[in-house]
Amino acid sequence: MLGKRGFVLEDEFGGSSEGSVRESKRQLTFESAVRHVIRSLSMQELASNLEPFVRRVVREEVERGIELYMHSSSYSRPTLNRFGGAGSRGWRLHFVNKLPSAIFTGNRIKAEDNGAIKIVLFDVSSGMIVKAGPLSSLKVEILVLNGDFGCDNGEDWDETDFDSNVICEREGKRPLITGELHVTLKDGVGEIGDITVTDNSSWTRSGKFRLGARGVRGTCHAERVREARSGAFVVKDHRGEAYKKHHPPSLNDEVWRLEKISKDGVFHNRLADGGIETVQDLLRLFARDPCLLRTLLGNGMSNKKWNAIIQHATSCTLDNKRYVYHNTGQRVGLVFDSIYKVVGATFDGCNFISVNDLSSYQMSLVEMVKRDAYRNHNNISEIVCPMIDTPATALQLPDVSSEGLSLDEQVSNFQVAYQDTNCQSWLAASFMHTSLLQTE
Repeated sequence: MLGKRGFVLEDEFGGSSEGSVRESKRQLTFESAVRHVIRSLSMQELASNLEPFVRRVVREEVERGIELYMHSSSYSRPTLNRFGGAGSRGWRLHFVNKLPSAIFTGNRIKAEDNGAIKIVLFDVSSGMIVKAGPLSSLKVEILVLNGDFGCDNGEDWDETDFDSNVICEREGKRPLITGELHVTLKDGVGEIGDITVTDNSSWTRSGKFRLGARGVRGTCHAERVREARSGAFVVKDHRGEAYKKHHPPSLNDEVWRLEKISKDGVFHNRLADGGIETVQDLLRLFARDPCLLRTLLGNGMSNKKWNAIIQHATSCTLDNKRYVYHNTGQRVGLVFDSIYKVVGATFDGCNFISVNDLSSYQMSLVEMVKRDAYRNHNNISEIVCPMIDTPATALQLPDVSSEGLSLDEQVSNFQVAYQDTNCQSWLAASFMHTSLLQTE
């Protein structure tokens, strides 16, 4: 009876209309289309006609589901939203690590962690690295982009937008970027080699550059791979590198290596007038009397600048040197690190106790002696273990049986006991030496 009825399509509300011409003008819902196919076709025809339609619907729903998941996920891999409108470009290049905020002309460009800059190729739909197939070994070229590229539209750009933001050298200048400008991916991952920028970025509209990466034109599927864009960075003339800040600073660095302190600037000169020449000098004064340090810097030192200076200074790497101060009245000796932070104490001139192991009563004594030490900081002296001339003493070895131990193990035990006892001797001698100086 199907042949006599012609094409009768029921919509989702139960209505119907006849005539294939009129029905072609109506938007078919999935349900009504399935009903029509089932009523009009044989099983073989049903399979051949329904499969493409179902595939399309399923693909659309899966893509929508992935996009919703990627939007809501906190996973750090690039999401569909970050890829922007992919269109026919189903893959995207991506810079993995962050570039420093400032670099100098002529220096190799490295990542912020001082490692090589890595680039990967992702599948747009899954966000996974392309590890197989021709694209996993795609040849990529590195370029320089305007620093403000992508600021307005975020990640939504096309090939034309990208190409229009590529920067070339200024007239009469060397090529803007030189070195290993082509990278061949391996399993979808590549490392950028030795590349340098030859000109500063001050002449651009944003005052910054970005690195860009795109598939080499003419290679397999390169036109379907979306370009990568790094974060923006400033390029300064290499002559200014001598004045750059150190991250982290060292104890012996001059104080102008710290953030917010310019070389020969107001703060630098004020610190120099107060005898503060190095980062170590500044940190020692900060430990002894932070208010005095703040006063020394003057009224122009805002809280923001102060916090930046202290945060930068305290990020420095300390050495292993130790310093002692002995208070004869309290019979307490303190051990400091290189920036005059208390790390331990002795209450008998011999046995060292770490600051973390002190009792409440011992800690109160330490605080009292520490204030005295800071007032008399010139009496804090360095422990120079190898240089201390101490009389020979009988070693009290630990009561450990050597039965069953090899000769090497017995010698090892002896060396450990000797080092511990000798270190205590050095410490005792240091306190004795300090006490004698204070009583003279």
